[in-house]
Amino acid sequence: MFLDREDAAAQLMEHLQDYWQHTGIVLALPRGGVPVGRYIADHLQWPLDVVVVKKIGHPLNPEYAVGAVSLKGYAVNKHLNLPQDYIAEEVNRLNEVIREKYKLYTGSYEPVEVSGKIVLLVDDGMATGSTVLGAIDLLRKQNPREIVVAVPVASTEAYRKVARKADKVICLSTPEDFQAVGQYYRDFSQVTDEEVIALLQRNGYNS
Repeated sequence: MFLDREDAAAQLMEHLQDYWQHTGIVLALPRGGVPVGRYIADHLQWPLDVVVVKKIGHPLNPEYAVGAVSLKGYAVNKHLNLPQDYIAEEVNRLNEVIREKYKLYTGSYEPVEVSGKIVLLVDDGMATGSTVLGAIDLLRKQNPREIVVAVPVASTEAYRKVARKADKVICLSTPEDFQAVGQYYRDFSQVTDEEVIALLQRNGYNS
């Protein structure tokens, strides 16, 4: 049980001490991952950015993720042989949504470059892991040196899926009776857009 996201980040930081001797980037998944990422970035003295990812839903079942989109590109499950015009429309639509959200968080800044760098991909927990998996696929296209996923808690299924794609996963707990991320926090208050903006202002964003 974590008191709140800052407590979870502090406990996670104990397992990230080896990264003191390296330089890299902390990428947080908004909104819940940003307080965790802010704490870790401050302690490692690494830059912090957000990675806004939206899933591409199947045309017959929007809840079933067939790919993901970010400002840096998109990735789609090629085995499904989906119509290219559908994919193009969804990528364009989601790109507009993502660009508006990123602009809200950071102002006029563009996403940081990750090529050749260690990336710590951070969230406050993983239930299905679908957003993290999408983020990994998209980050791979940018040729980072290493992708390390750092989360306080995850379902065993999400952990296994993510471990197959990330270079390393640092996770403090994978409970067998996992039902939701929030059950492992005493305070799991929703993180607002305003809080995300305030946390990112320390980078000079929106200033």
